[in-house]
Amino acid sequence: MFDNPVLLFIQLMNGLSLGMNLFIISSGLTLILGVLRVLNFAHGAFFMLGGYVCFTLVGAFDMSPMGFWLAVIGSALALGALAWIIERLMLRHLYHRDHLYQLLFTYALVLLIGDLVKVGWGSSVLSVSFPPGLDGATNLGVAYYPSYRLLLCVIGVLVGLGLWYFVNRTRAGRLVRAARQDREMLESLGINVGRIYLWVFVAGSAIAGMGGALAAPAIALAPGMDAEIVVECFIIAIIGGLGSLGGAFLGSLILGLLNAFGVLLIPEFEIVLIYLMMVLVLLIRPWGLLGKPEAGYR
Repeated sequence: MFDNPVLLFIQLMNGLSLGMNLFIISSGLTLILGVLRVLNFAHGAFFMLGGYVCFTLVGAFDMSPMGFWLAVIGSALALGALAWIIERLMLRHLYHRDHLYQLLFTYALVLLIGDLVKVGWGSSVLSVSFPPGLDGATNLGVAYYPSYRLLLCVIGVLVGLGLWYFVNRTRAGRLVRAARQDREMLESLGINVGRIYLWVFVAGSAIAGMGGALAAPAIALAPGMDAEIVVECFIIAIIGGLGSLGGAFLGSLILGLLNAFGVLLIPEFEIVLIYLMMVLVLLIRPWGLLGKPEAGYR
């Protein structure tokens, strides 16, 4: 294997592509975990629903050359609207409750959305076609690589840069960071923290919907696909550090590369590698690679 540079390069690109796709999805969960401190187990269900909404919208925009990208935007907006309703009517009443209530509530959402998908789209496996012009391969010099997967790498980096700029260079981003650090102080200054929580949840869920839509051409859409992705997102959050976007980026790359090269090195135990990595990080840095220890941690 190591004497085949083409194979190594392709696996490297596979790892980067998977990592960037995971980052697009997990960045939304990282925002919600970091600011709201809500264990949102429904994030994977939002990802799945985004893929199915994309499938429907692609069919509706079939004659448009921009149909797929309009479907991606539509999926993000649809999941953002659903998140707005959920937060306003239900989730906002659980912020000051024990995490167990939040976990049970979001798990109930998983079950409800899973049934909604089965009722609306059935139990058959569905697929979304690649966007026009991206169904082939691009010559990278060393080897040809699927154009769409290459684009996912670029989109992942752009999403990361956009979120970094928002959080660190805008007034709204500074308010989001302040809400994470000291909600009571921010409220005493007359800032509507509830509104910040609302839009963070909406943005995080919209990103999950967008991630599901972007992943749709590369995977098969089927009920239950949310279970694996939400586990991977939480592992990324633990490895990188809860609430750390940089940590989510790093954790996604680690997970993608472990997956890509684990298949080659030890295919029988490939699925175990990510859990071993998580355990190792928890033993060495319980707050994550780029996270910060909570106040009072010893």
